[in-house]
Amino acid sequence: MPQKFGPRALAFAQEILALNRRLRPQNDRFGGSLNQLVRAGTGIGANIEEAQVANSRRDMAAKYAIALREARETLYWLQLLKSDPALGDSLDPLIKEANEWVAMLTITVKKLRA
Repeated sequence: MPQKFGPRALAFAQEILALNRRLRPQNDRFGGSLNQLVRAGTGIGANIEEAQVANSRRDMAAKYAIALREARETLYWLQLLKSDPALGDSLDPLIKEANEWVAMLTITVKKLRA
């Protein structure tokens, strides 16, 4: 399955962590949402890595399906954070990338389950 996903997932997770570091001083305002975003955003790559050593095609599909759920959750938390006027359009690049993850992983899961 897609080996190229690993480095891209790592880069995305690093961007999520960088956002967390920037917004962490405003913990009272963003704390809970940030924690959820970090968990979901970093979970994409973790599940993709697990999929690389899956025991079967079915197991691989299950790992990618979990990564897809994490991508959808990441998109949700990014959109929620974007609704804060202080953040404005600054999250648009991350939202675009999260949307791309949802699309890529949806196709991957469908292919694996076929």
